[in-house]
This record gives sequence, C-alpha cells and structure tokens, in this order.
Amino acid sequence: MPSVAVKLYSVFFKFLLKHRLQSRIQAIDAQNNPSVPKDPSKTNQGRPFAVTSRPDEETLAAANPSFSDGVATKDIHIDPLTSLSLRIFLPDSSLSPSDTPPNADRRRSVDPNRPSSTVASDRMRRHSLNGGEYRGYLPTAEQTGRRLPVILQFHGGGFVSGSGDSVANDFFCRRIAKLCDVVVIAVGYRLAPENKYPAAFDDGLRALYWLAKQSNLAECSRSMGGGGGGIGGEVRRSDAHRHIANSFGATVVEPWIAAHADPSRCVLLGVSCGANIADYVARKAVEAGKRLDPVKVVAQVLMYPFFIGSVPTHSEIKLANSYFYDKSMCTLAWKLFLPEEEFSLDHPAANPLIPGRSPPLKQMPPTLTVVAEHDWMRDRAIAYSEELRKVNVDAPVLEYKDAVHEFATLDMLLKTPQAQACADDIAIWVKKYISLRGHEFSY
Repeated sequence: MPSVAVKLYSVFFKFLLKHRLQSRIQAIDAQNNPSVPKDPSKTNQGRPFAVTSRPDEETLAAANPSFSDGVATKDIHIDPLTSLSLRIFLPDSSLSPSDTPPNADRRRSVDPNRPSSTVASDRMRRHSLNGGEYRGYLPTAEQTGRRLPVILQFHGGGFVSGSGDSVANDFFCRRIAKLCDVVVIAVGYRLAPENKYPAAFDDGLRALYWLAKQSNLAECSRSMGGGGGGIGGEVRRSDAHRHIANSFGATVVEPWIAAHADPSRCVLLGVSCGANIADYVARKAVEAGKRLDPVKVVAQVLMYPFFIGSVPTHSEIKLANSYFYDKSMCTLAWKLFLPEEEFSLDHPAANPLIPGRSPPLKQMPPTLTVVAEHDWMRDRAIAYSEELRKVNVDAPVLEYKDAVHEFATLDMLLKTPQAQACADDIAIWVKKYISLRGHEFSY
C-alpha cells in the first residue's frame, strides 16, 4: 500500500483540485450567462497571451543556465502569437568530447598530441562558459561538438493545470536528462478552459515542427562558415544568422539546439494528459513522414496516460476513487478541455481504443507504457499497449506496485522508491532506440 505520507498528500491534493475545477466550471457558466456582466480578463479575447501556467496554484522553478547540478536550463518562447514556451534541459555531458567521460575534469591543460577537433571542442567550451553560466555557441561547419538525442516532454495536470517549468516537472526533467544523457525539451502548452481542444495538441505538434525548423536553420548557419567559436566570432556571425532565420520566417537560431541536439533521435515523453499529447504528436509525425526531416521520432513513452472511455474498465470501476486523481474529477477536467459540442468520453483525444483512428497502429513508433497499481487509468493504458503489440509494435508495459498516479513525476514531494526505479527503467528502454548505430545499448 502507499505510504501514510502519500495518502495524506493525496487527500490534500484532491481537495484543492476539486475546488479549482469547480471554480473554473462556475466561471465558465457565469461567462455563458447573458445576464451576468462579462469580465474581459476571463475570456480568450481579453488575453494577449494564452495561459500556460498558474503561478497562484503551483511553484515555478526559475531557469538556471549554470551546471550546478549537472543540468543547465533555458526558457524560450517560440510563437509570437501565443505564450507557447519551451524549457531546454542540457546535461553537462554535452560539453565533453565524445571520448571523454561526462564527469572528467574539464580544467585540464591542452595536450598538443590530442586531435585538433578535440582541442577545438575544448576551446568552444571555454568560450561558451561565462561566470559558470552556459551561453551557447553557433557552430560552423568545421566545428563539432557532442550531439545528444532529444526528448520532447509534455507535462501532466489534466489539461487544466501544471506547466513545463513547475518545480516538480523541472526536477523530473533534470533526472531524465542525466539518466538518459539527452537534451530534454519541456513544452509549456496552452491550458484549458481558456484554450480548449485542440490547442494543447496543436502546441505539441508545433513544438516538434519548431525542432525540425531549428535543425534546418542550424545546418544553413553551419554551411555559411564564419568566424571561430569564440565570443567575438559569435557576435560577428549574429547578423548572418538573423538573416537566414528571417528568410525562413523564423526566429534566430537557438544555439543550445544547434550545437547539441540530434533531432534524428527524438523521443516523445508524455505524463498523464501529456501522454495523450505525445500519442497525438507521434501519430502526426508518422503521417508527416519525410516532411519532418531531419527530425525522426524513434520512440515514445506514455506515463500513466490520461485515457478514458464510455464503457468502464475493471480498474475504472474498482479504483474510481483512487489517489490524487479520482474518476469524477477527471471527468470534470475533460469537460473543461473538450468543447461542449464535442464532449464525449469516446472522443479520439480521450479513448485510444475507438476504431477509425489514423494512422494504422502498425505504423506507430515503439511505445513504452508506465502504469501504477493504484491508478484507475491503468487498464485502458494496458489495453492500448496490447493493441500495439498485436500489430508487432514494441510496446512493453511497466507496472509499479504500491504506486499512485504521478508517482514518478511528483517524486520531489512523494519521495517514493518506485520513482527512481521508474526513471532508471525508462532510461534503459529509451537507450535502445537513441543509441548510435554500431553502439547499440543492450541490457
């Protein structure tokens, strides 16, 4: 059984969540009532930007460009018309030459017998670090750095809460970045009810296309050559990079992505409702095919996905009042997320088992599903995984005993032993698909 601390925190969490959901439903009812004066601040039309976080409900973690704990972070906005934001998690291993262990001493002197490419990598690293903060650099065609796979991460929160830069999500993404040795990009998508379906799904896909655009712009930037990797060279090349970016209708090349991300090894990781977004993005990536080049989605991880359906499963009946998110509150969340005229528990966004979803399941990428023993969403997630395995998709299920919904992503609060085990297990499975050819990871 879950610990006493988990049970107590669950009671407190459910009380607050129920109050917040009911308050939002009442606010919508008041806005839809013509006899009630409208408050422009509570309508989409009155907001210059969409809502991607609720600071009054949760603590946000500030971005930290230093590698004090082994991972530097940076926030960027990628859509001038909305507040769609990304937080990049860059592990310090990205600054090491490919033949140097991540924890090696980076202050060593330059050996004249070392290959010139390795010496250049050290030089770029020294220029990119300023007072302990990583500024990034825009590499030229002659410069090479260590390029890591990318995990595009979507946070949970029932589509109505949570954020990519919350303290809990920041803690989880740092852990994944270090264990998997990847660049993690957490997507701050638009929240309901201010922005209903398909806003969050569109934002997830927009983030994937942004990654593809950044990769292509970076390649153009490298092909232009330019000055060295130092601070002066970076400044002198800035105008050229801005010209290239604007000719594509994009913003300036993001140096952290240009220097360190390998988009040909991209994994989607979704948590709770974020798993719904990840699954949607994976399907759209399959349909896009080569139009996404050089981005290739090689796998996805669905952590206790926020699936539901009109015909209840065994776990939905038995565990309807389970920890943290009970079924009645989740139904309220779906009502806030789906447009009123589209509300159905068998909506394609809610139920992955309805017929007619495209593309065919056999075209889906390898899919790891994580479920918790005390979670009413468990059985439908397992059923979806079974359907994938029937068409020969690698789709294992990891079930954790005595675990509750969000057990791995709320670990900084819950402190459960299953959370670290889950992160380790995810890293083992993901490395099968992100290892470079000829250096495959094995159990």
